[in-house]
Amino acid sequence: MARMTPRPLTVGFDLDMTLIDSRPGIHACYLALAERTGTYIDADLAITRLGPPLEEELRHWFPADEVPATADVYRAMYPTIAIAATPAMAGAHEAIAAVRAAGGRTVVVTAKYEPNAKLHLAHLGIEPDAVVGDLWAEAKAAALREYGAGVYVGDHTGDVRGARAAEALSVTVATGPCDAEELAAAGADVVLTGLGEFPDWLSAYLDAPRA
Repeated sequence: MARMTPRPLTVGFDLDMTLIDSRPGIHACYLALAERTGTYIDADLAITRLGPPLEEELRHWFPADEVPATADVYRAMYPTIAIAATPAMAGAHEAIAAVRAAGGRTVVVTAKYEPNAKLHLAHLGIEPDAVVGDLWAEAKAAALREYGAGVYVGDHTGDVRGARAAEALSVTVATGPCDAEELAAAGADVVLTGLGEFPDWLSAYLDAPRA
């Protein structure tokens, strides 16, 4: 009988509210967008529902036919307003390092505009092996499958859906808009308080016997 080759360790990570606390930068960018367009945006409310694509939030404030152009304006403004204002989440660097120490690879898969996602990671010195942007919920599965990710770490029920669509283990952190109960109810395999718990979880996961 042929022996099955173990699947190489590849861990996917979401970006906003998983690896980075994007609330300060996004809040500032929404205020700047409101000033530039003359359209009221409740930035305090908007940052409580981070995760879905930018266009979904803009539809709350702008007519549908204005959303694509407004999104372009926002994304162009974003680097000078949001990058420096955005810190890493506690445990982000350690989580990436834990995967690397285990001989694995990491891929960031996010709904954020990919060039801006890369700017965040470079600014914070977070160095995944690959970054794929502009994907949300089930659409994330395409990138997770492409890179062979067996684990996907996120903070939103949309991340759970993406992991499940990719047949990857859904590991979640209750650091974003969805609390632990909501993540569990959505079908997350693992719910952590934050990324600070991830290295110990990964160690236990890798040590556990596999069927």
